Amino acid sequence: MTISDADSRAMLDLARRAAIEAGSMVIQTPARALRASTKSSPTDFVTEMDRAAEQLILETILAARPDDGMVGEEGASKASQSGLSWLIDPIDGTTNYLRGIPNFSVSIAAVTEGESVIGVVYDPTLGETFTAIRNQGAALNDAPIECSATPLAESIIGTGFSYSAAEP
Repeated sequence: MTISDADSRAMLDLARRAAIEAGSMVIQTPARALRASTKSSPTDFVTEMDRAAEQLILETILAARPDDGMVGEEGASKASQSGLSWLIDPIDGTTNYLRGIPNFSVSIAAVTEGESVIGVVYDPTLGETFTAIRNQGAALNDAPIECSATPLAESIIGTGFSYSAAEP
């Protein structure tokens, strides 16, 4: 599937709008007011806000692109008729969100033929929007960014742990 630069830009704008709307909804609702349940392990949480944000993103994107597919972390699923699918994590970092730690985001990507076309990561606590278009680079709040040239031995690296205790 060939996607023009104009189509890529339009998809990026759509994903950005959906991410910002979902992030705004999430940040306006204190996590302490929500019920949480677990999914794959005792530390893999989902809240009603995860589901509501995923639904908002799904509706926003499908209103503009009804033939595209959807895969949401919280269960949204729709087969693609266009060859393009959207991958959605409505609250990437639900554990942090639940604990009042301001390190979570809304993550949306579009893929075709196994390759990413665009991606948006919106951090509503900092008002930062990271975007990327395949072969066109990445940006933070529309300013181009690039990888650091810092040697690995001098780098600061953060990591997380698997939700499954059996997996390292």
